[in-house]
Amino acid sequence: MKKKLSSMPSFVPTMISMLLWIGILVFFWEMGARKMDLTKRTPENILPHLKNIWEAIISNKKVAGGKTALQVVLSSAGMTLLRALYGFLAGTAFGFLLALVMKMSGIVEKLLFPYLMLIQMIPILGMAPIILSITGDINVSRVVIAGILTFYPVATNTLAGFNAVEKEKYELMYTYAAGKATIYRKVLIPYSIPYFFTGLKIAAPMAITASILVDTLQGDGGLGCMLSQSLKHAMSIYVFWIIVFFSAIIGILSSRLMGWLEILILPNKRKRRAKA
Repeated sequence: MKKKLSSMPSFVPTMISMLLWIGILVFFWEMGARKMDLTKRTPENILPHLKNIWEAIISNKKVAGGKTALQVVLSSAGMTLLRALYGFLAGTAFGFLLALVMKMSGIVEKLLFPYLMLIQMIPILGMAPIILSITGDINVSRVVIAGILTFYPVATNTLAGFNAVEKEKYELMYTYAAGKATIYRKVLIPYSIPYFFTGLKIAAPMAITASILVDTLQGDGGLGCMLSQSLKHAMSIYVFWIIVFFSAIIGILSSRLMGWLEILILPNKRKRRAKA
């Protein structure tokens, strides 16, 4: 029996688990949609059946600006995801550098770390007007907010990686008379990379979520703007549900992408997973 399990491809258990969870979610969704059918609430499509959402995706019916529901979502997604990407890249770079500075100076860590936690406790929609008043540009503020939500998990996880280096590694480097720069380059930074990628896996979906939510505040395109309009019945309500599913899929894929990059950059981790 053990031989059969060991010969099974590593992705098979993951696929089985994913399909199981999808089946459970579909079951409860359809149960909820059926209950909504019985209550006859208004609007009728408050929780549509999954088949109705799929029909809206493949439908050629124009819902806004001569575009189908799917075309509306995809055309709006480009702007939102681009802003999220800019914010994610800026937040990643700033978070890593901030973790490095806090590791190099305990005083900086004590001064900044409590305020970093405080910033993360401010709701995104409450933060948006503040950032907008500072930048004076809604597009810049969207990128900044995505960056703010990115840099905290990157900074904290990278700092945890720096602090997780064993004392023996320091002592070994000291025996070779290694300088501070060499210790960071040869030991601390390489050791922190897995922690850094953990932060990226958390930050990537958060940057996308932040970009979508801030889009709801300004009517100049983006997934959040289309989300608001569809809820107000300015277009088909199915646009709302397509955006919800699209955002969930993109968020999951963004986190997965960080995991694939981690395995690509850290081949030793891939070997350990294969053995496991």
